[in-house]
Parts: sequence; C-alpha cells; structure tokens
Amino acid sequence: MDLTCTEEEEAFRDRLRGWLAEVLPKLPPKPAATDWPGRRAYDAAWQRMLYDAGYAGLHWPVDAGGRGATPTQHLIFLEETEKAGAPYVGANFVGLLHAGPTVAAEGTPAQRARWLPPILRGDEIWCQGFSEPDAGSDLAALRTRAVRDGDDYVVTGSKIWTSHAEVADWCELLVRTDPEAPRHRGISWLAMPMDAPGVTVRPLRTLAGSTEFAEVFLDEVRIPVGNRVGAEHDGWRVTMVTLSFERGTAFVGEVVACRRVLAELARTARANGRWGDAVLRRRLGRLNAEFAALWRLTQWNVSAAQRSGGVPGTGGSVFKLRYSHARQELYDAAAEVLGGQALDAAHPWVADRLSALAYTIAAGTSQIQRNIVAERILGLPKGR
Repeated sequence: MDLTCTEEEEAFRDRLRGWLAEVLPKLPPKPAATDWPGRRAYDAAWQRMLYDAGYAGLHWPVDAGGRGATPTQHLIFLEETEKAGAPYVGANFVGLLHAGPTVAAEGTPAQRARWLPPILRGDEIWCQGFSEPDAGSDLAALRTRAVRDGDDYVVTGSKIWTSHAEVADWCELLVRTDPEAPRHRGISWLAMPMDAPGVTVRPLRTLAGSTEFAEVFLDEVRIPVGNRVGAEHDGWRVTMVTLSFERGTAFVGEVVACRRVLAELARTARANGRWGDAVLRRRLGRLNAEFAALWRLTQWNVSAAQRSGGVPGTGGSVFKLRYSHARQELYDAAAEVLGGQALDAAHPWVADRLSALAYTIAAGTSQIQRNIVAERILGLPKGR
C-alpha cells in the first residue's frame, strides 16, 4: 500500500481544510448530552452541511449516492475533520456506518433509492436491533420471531442495547423467520420503521448517567416483506456484512480522536507536574506507538475494503480487538494524569473512561474477535 499522497489528494486536503475553517465557526453550540432530540437535530444539520458540500458518503460507491473517493481521500477526510474539532456522525452512526453500507452492498435498487439518500442527507436516523437479553455475543441465539402473513412479517420479541432508538426513524432488525432451522440459518435482516404500531422504546441509563441505549419491545409489529434486505433466511450472511463494517471501518474516526486525546494528556501532564513520573511517560510513549500502529492498520483495512468492493474483511477483527483494549488503557492513563480529578464524573475523560469499558463488548466481544482471528486468519480448528 502506497501511503504517499498524490497532488490531487493534497489538493483535496487543502479544499477540505478551507471549507472546515469557513463553516465550523458558524455552528451553534452543541446541545446538552441528555438532550437527545436536540442532539439529533444538531447531528442531522451537520450531516446536511456535509451533503450539500459534497462530503457525505465520501467513500461510498457512486451508484449508492457517494463520491467513490479513494481510500486516501477517505482517511484525509477523517483526519482533517477530527483535527479541526468537527462534529462526528453522532446519532446517525448506525445509518452512516452500519445500515447504510449494508444496504449499499446488499440492497435492491429500490431499497438503495429509498433509504440511502435520506441517510446521507441526515433526514432519517437509524438504530440497531441485533442484541437481545439472552442473545448478545451469542447473536445466533436470537429469538425475536417474524411470521410471514401475506406481504408482511408479523414480528414479536425484544431487543436491548439499541443505540439512539428514542430518536430513530428506522431500525436494522434481526429476526428469526424459520424457528426450525439451525441457529445460524433461518434469520432475516429487516428494516423496521420505528413508528410502526406495536413498537415500544424504553431508555436504559448507563453507568455514566447517559441514556443513548434502550430496550425495544415488539408486539406483533407488521413489517413489509419488501423491507427485507437479502433473501429470506439469509440474514446471518447479511449480518456478517453489517458487522464487518462495524468492526472494520466504523471506528476509524475514533482512532484519530484517541491520538488527539493522547496529545492532550501529555500537555496536561506537563502542566500539572505529573510529567516528572518516568513510569507515566513510558506509558504515554507506548500508547503513542500503539495508536500509530492502529492508524497504519486502519489505513490497510480501509484500502483492503476498497479493493474488495467496499466490504471490510477479517482484518477488522484484528483492529477491533486491539483498539478496544488500547482505548481502555488510554483512559486508565488519563486517570493517572488527572489524579484527584479522576473522581469527577463531570470531566469528559472520566465519562470516556467509563464508556471505554463497553468497547470490548460492542460489535462482538474480545473473545469473539479472538475466535475469528484464530479460525479465519490463522486457520486454527474451531473450539469445541
């Protein structure tokens, strides 16, 4: 992989920097962390600005509404927006990073035309209905049922850890359409409108006091058969496409953010006198090398996804496994730097330290990632 930017790519960087310098000072204040309707409106407005400027879906295929940008342009965009302090995808991360790419890869022309433009414009927000109370890492154990009734599926069951369900318009939903089939078969991937009769959303409060997760209860919800992405009972394969995006490229921007936080940690340690601790300096130095390596792995994964038609491969599991643990180590180091302030729940690094614990679970636990690496990359036999 050639990591050298071409003249065209450097010109792209310059144009992007100029645009960011012009628009970011005009943004309104960010809503409070607990104001989810306000945050949805804020995130959607930013997405519309990206869309109008030609930066939405930058790396998506042209026939999916994107610009078909090169991997390097995609990475430049992520680097420059993070360095400039631009908003991230926010409330629509499922639509932009998971559901949208899945529909682009697996959807029919009609499904692409219906769902992708509103995602790119920020008009519609998506959430993810995969995990259940008894089917988290063991996702194939899901029990939410969908019974075919004419042109509809009638869905009954429940989902948990559904991010931003309280402000979502659509849900990428996994259901069991054939209860007699083996566990990894008989599953289908549906797009469910969140305003359908029978959908109940109950927010969950996290350790940090936030409510971005929810339980979703489904009581005979009717979903058109035309909302199924992929063939009936082929949802597990489609789900693997979704999870490959979630593990392979969805965390790209966060690596840049972690490198920024690491630089801030070093500055803070110098300012508050903790820089004299040689053990802390070595720890920050090792983390700097760790995130530099993760960024190189990110570049490789993004390039590999581009070469394979846009769908990330198993390299995403290598990245996700190491990144989730490196993130925890980063915010443990932040607690050292903060000293007594590490007990202040209002400090953003403290909240991030609490949320970092979830990264070894979200998008497949570290144990699941190790199995994938062992079996699909190293060729080891499956565990019994």
